Amino acid sequence: MANKVIGIDLGGTSIKFGILTLDGEVQDKWSIPTNILEDGKHIVPDIIESINHRLSLYNLDKSEFVGIGMGTPGSVDIAAGTVKAAYNLNWDNTQEVGKAISAGVNLPFVLDNDANVAALGERWVGAGENNPDVVFITLGTGVGGGIIADGNLIHGVAGAGGEIGHICVDPNGFECTCGNHGCLETVTSATGIVRLARTFAEEYEGDSSIKAAIDNGDEVTSKDIFIAAEAGDAFSLTVVDKFAYYLGFAAANLGSTLNPDSIVIGGGVSAAGEFLREKVESYFKKYAFSTVRNTTKVKLAVLGNDAGIIGAASLALKFKGEK
Repeated sequence: MANKVIGIDLGGTSIKFGILTLDGEVQDKWSIPTNILEDGKHIVPDIIESINHRLSLYNLDKSEFVGIGMGTPGSVDIAAGTVKAAYNLNWDNTQEVGKAISAGVNLPFVLDNDANVAALGERWVGAGENNPDVVFITLGTGVGGGIIADGNLIHGVAGAGGEIGHICVDPNGFECTCGNHGCLETVTSATGIVRLARTFAEEYEGDSSIKAAIDNGDEVTSKDIFIAAEAGDAFSLTVVDKFAYYLGFAAANLGSTLNPDSIVIGGGVSAAGEFLREKVESYFKKYAFSTVRNTTKVKLAVLGNDAGIIGAASLALKFKGEK
């Protein structure tokens, strides 16, 4: 009887795999480097080879598996099983992913955008506690997200539903890679908070180790800024407060639109933890509609790097009962 699913988290540097139970428990996980050479043509064959090798290594029969789910960067056509514009994989043009992997492993296959998939993971067995209404915001090199409403991922007509990083929080703000100005991503990504710090440093007059490092031309990271802020550095506290304002403001607007059970903050920057969450929550409560303020919770993600494989595996649950 089929009682397992496979989840794949495809990234620019590594491909993570997991074998999970139908309840979302990770039984086995492994990873391989992502070979993006020659327009990324090795990626799909490498995935097929790795899964088949692992199943044979542990004498696992294909009949034990419901199917495979995968999260990938880029623009995804779920019905066609194709990906394009995944530039960190060298997949500029449309790639036939679904049919190839399904045929190569001989299991049903489904894929979705990586941020959506991480949202599914946190919703299923993470901070979302399997609630049908959860918003996930991931803060990393960029800002991504996923919206789950009434148990369903919101994709929109062109697959751009949940592009939380491109909510405008300051029409006169920094230019974004998308061509607009003041997107959330420009101020709350790992690079965004450093950009805020550099701007603030131009006018700040007091003592600060971070301000001094910026003025000296030293490299400053988002982690440095949060550590200094938590230690009481007044300049860094000002920067973090502005960061929290933007994130809380965007979260409030999402909350007032969707009234989810929770807005979950994940990604590398969220490692700042409760110190960050509390500040974001205070601005969320300031700007959210009163009913939303009292019913929607601001939480930190709990799955870390496993959110991708867990969420990807949950995609494959749709194949239950189809065999």
